[in-house]
Amino acid sequence: MARIDQTPFEVAITGLTHDGRGVARRVDPKAPNEAGKAIFVAGALPGERVMAKQTARSRSFDEAVTLEVLQASADRVQPRCVHFGTCGGCALQHMAEEQQIVAKQRVLMENFERIGHVMPERVLPALTDSAWGYRRKGRFSVRRVEKKDKTLVGFRETDPRFVADIGRCETVIPAIGDKISALAQLIDGLQARREIPQVEFIGGDPQDAGENSHSGIALTFRHLAPLSQDDRDAIVAFARQHEFAVFLQPGGIESVHPLWPADPQLSFTLPQWNLELKFRPLDFIQVNAGLNGHMIQHALDLLAPQPEDRVLDLFAGLGNFTLPLARSVREVVGVEGEAGLVKRARENAEHNGLANAKFYAADLGKDLSGEPWMREGFDRLLLDPPRSGADFVLTQLPLKQFKRIVYVSCHPASLARDAGYLVREKGWKLRAAGVMDMFPHTAHVESIAMFER
Repeated sequence: MARIDQTPFEVAITGLTHDGRGVARRVDPKAPNEAGKAIFVAGALPGERVMAKQTARSRSFDEAVTLEVLQASADRVQPRCVHFGTCGGCALQHMAEEQQIVAKQRVLMENFERIGHVMPERVLPALTDSAWGYRRKGRFSVRRVEKKDKTLVGFRETDPRFVADIGRCETVIPAIGDKISALAQLIDGLQARREIPQVEFIGGDPQDAGENSHSGIALTFRHLAPLSQDDRDAIVAFARQHEFAVFLQPGGIESVHPLWPADPQLSFTLPQWNLELKFRPLDFIQVNAGLNGHMIQHALDLLAPQPEDRVLDLFAGLGNFTLPLARSVREVVGVEGEAGLVKRARENAEHNGLANAKFYAADLGKDLSGEPWMREGFDRLLLDPPRSGADFVLTQLPLKQFKRIVYVSCHPASLARDAGYLVREKGWKLRAAGVMDMFPHTAHVESIAMFER
């Protein structure tokens, strides 16, 4: 493999990639009249001139990192976090918050045009909430670094081979983000410090339950070898001090069990619908609690369910959309592939006194012709699939039964692909679409679209 020339070079940035890097064309001096090869420059914004250094090469594009900003964009701001540029948790802290969402809206529309070959009749106003201290779920990597004589706890660096050496995180909820240094010191003092590869965190509402009371925040320690009693005692002391619930995970997901308190309960509320959703420490919940409430209301407004409607909610999880829907329709059916989530969704329906919410477990990427709920009639469809989208399940549904479809997406490319199928092959209209800033300061794009027959 040829060595990469790391001589600094000057380049003009003309665009932004979907992962938040600046786009430029590096002209070959030997062919000045040609457009030049595309190069993606980390830390650069459209409209800037920067000095950069190449870091990687591929057939269709090169990669580089910004060394110096020679001419700054009006959208450039000072990153709040001192670790920005090294830690891979954020990609856009150097861009003004109000411009980040504009860039994400542009990504969505480009995907509709390029992949789906369809555009919405109306672009919805972007949904936003607090841009700092919002992240209530995530996974910290842990690594003992002998050269530094310390244990690192944090997100992966931009070079994912390394763990970022951070003391706090500005985007994680403060109850956790402000205590990363303390967590690293705890682990560094354990006998098993080399046997703990990760710690997952999740945050709900405070729990006042006598001996099982805690702040609502849970940490799950993944450990590759049994923990000594001294290590267990140290972790419990840390948990008591910070009012964290602590779980241990010696194996797969099924091995997760509480260390302290004896029976910690985890839940979050959706006050607009007078709901409490209980969850387990590794369950999927939406990362941004404030934005989640806005998103649910937004989805329900777009779906416009009527009191006599039967609604189908696919990829239903714990019932994040299903249970609010149950407050306003005759019946709602939630379908989810993970059996544990379906169990807890049923428990959540019962806990909230909702007899008109039913849940089924089904792999939505496989043949669904034998599923009992497939033979029932529905009026409206809401779906919130994973990154891979919902193309397979959409081809199986009798779509003519629905008056309206609302599609919540965590990946604009799969949404655009599925929108193209609905519009160009099935005759639906893409009435409206827009973005929701679930992950401020990252390049992640959450979006929503509404279709009508």
